[in-house]
Amino acid sequence: MNKSITQANQNDKQISKSIKRFFTRFHISSALKASNAYKKKGFPVVEVFQYLFLLIFSNRSMYMSLITGKNSPGFAKDTVYRFMKMIQINWLHFTTLLASRIIKDAIVPLDSRDRANVLIIDDSMFERNRSKKVELLAKAYDHANHRYRFGFRMLTLGWSDGNTFLPVNSVLLSSENKKNRVNEASEVDKRTVGYKRRMLSMQKGTQAMLELLKATKKANIPAKYVLFDSWFSSPSTLHAVKSIGYDVIGMVKKSPKMFFRYNGEDMSLITIYHRNKKRRGRSKYLLSVVVDVVKDGEIIPAKVVYVRNRNKKKEYLCLISTDTTLDENEIIRIYGKRWDKMPISAFYPICRYLKNVDKALLESPCLLHFQA
Repeated sequence: MNKSITQANQNDKQISKSIKRFFTRFHISSALKASNAYKKKGFPVVEVFQYLFLLIFSNRSMYMSLITGKNSPGFAKDTVYRFMKMIQINWLHFTTLLASRIIKDAIVPLDSRDRANVLIIDDSMFERNRSKKVELLAKAYDHANHRYRFGFRMLTLGWSDGNTFLPVNSVLLSSENKKNRVNEASEVDKRTVGYKRRMLSMQKGTQAMLELLKATKKANIPAKYVLFDSWFSSPSTLHAVKSIGYDVIGMVKKSPKMFFRYNGEDMSLITIYHRNKKRRGRSKYLLSVVVDVVKDGEIIPAKVVYVRNRNKKKEYLCLISTDTTLDENEIIRIYGKRWDKMPISAFYPICRYLKNVDKALLESPCLLHFQA
């Protein structure tokens, strides 16, 4: 028993030292201040934030920490609650800024210059089936289990060099349809970040994705391509992402209602496929064509690659790239990074910690803007 207690204390000390080194190396204090997280008096914000980090990585709750007296802070629990409920803190900016520093200081110097860095966008279900009073709680469709659940859709943007994946920022999406929302947002100051996060959570996923990309671009995170699946792919999205300054490599739906200009005619991808001769043999792709993506009179050239569907040999998948200089095999290889490196639950450690802090805290305004 004594050995296990001693080992636990040693582990806590080691974790604490590692966290302090991390905070020092990547200047967490200045990142918090740049995100409008600071106090006029009392304990510094960085100490409160460091304490929360310690709880997460030591797998403890604040309640048990205060009861047992282990790693108990010098401040009261109300200090932590007030900090996490602050709607003035821009957590989206903080996570983006922190990711930028880690990528530039710790990862990019170890990579070769010709490596293609990408941004990966995906969404997952964040269930809150037992919740009743959480702001903007909605009935959301779970694409994995094909059923509706109470909770949010967590839209996550991550960065990858093909070997390392790092989450950059995320936002919890409620529903733009008022009928699907169980609770409405609390009335807060419209000038605050918390209000903007609430408004963002009620927008379409494609619009929220653009906000995450703009924040990433502003942080100068080195990436050339944005990868996402067919849910986000549309002519308007391709134009919007291109205007931000990124090229797109994504899956696109074989919809008869979505048209691309090919040989002077507006056609669906299905029609283009049937009008062209396919490659034979064991080639990775069946067909490759260059089309024009037209939106409000503006034209973007793009390369569409028809790939064999491994699960259904008689069917095919469509990949689209706004960088027409890329080779077809390179487009397939780069898009493969989305499946290899995107953990959908990249931000779940923070979310799970929020569940363990306090029931009242989960029903507070901090839930949306802290995870965003």
